[in-house]
Amino acid sequence: MKHISFLVVCMLLCFSCNQQEQPIQKTENPIETTSLYFIRHAEKDRNDPTNKNPHLTEEGNARAENWSTVLQNIPLDAIYSTNYHRTIETAQPTARKNGLDINIYDAGTIDTETFLRDNLGKHVLIVGHSDTTPKFVNSVIGKQIYSDIDDSNNGNIYIVTITGNTITNMVLTIN
Repeated sequence: MKHISFLVVCMLLCFSCNQQEQPIQKTENPIETTSLYFIRHAEKDRNDPTNKNPHLTEEGNARAENWSTVLQNIPLDAIYSTNYHRTIETAQPTARKNGLDINIYDAGTIDTETFLRDNLGKHVLIVGHSDTTPKFVNSVIGKQIYSDIDDSNNGNIYIVTITGNTITNMVLTIN
């Protein structure tokens, strides 16, 4: 009887030692979250109404620096700007603080689907204009919610977060 009991215990030990843990198989890809931060350029020099590409004013440069402070705790992966002095100068302090180059985009021809695919899972700042920024936000969210920004307003930030098929959006004014 002792031999049978001993044999049963040994067999149980052998079976438990031979069992291997099965790795957990993930059947779905993890869902990426994309965060987009849209702003309009800061205050531009309006002294020459014929100048289509003015630089920022002193007030505009101060606002551009302030944007870099407002955005300092966001781990930005990319920064986009239209190819104008005022938008590039608005993006520059934030790009410098984050060690990022500024990617130039054309607000009139940008393909929203390609842009989103290229920036999947990233935190991205996009600098545009009073008319192009709301249009781009509307294109991303797939709804016509936002209208052109009043010409005196340089403090809106539109925040769009995309997780899977869920898109949230909000606009804040930072002055």
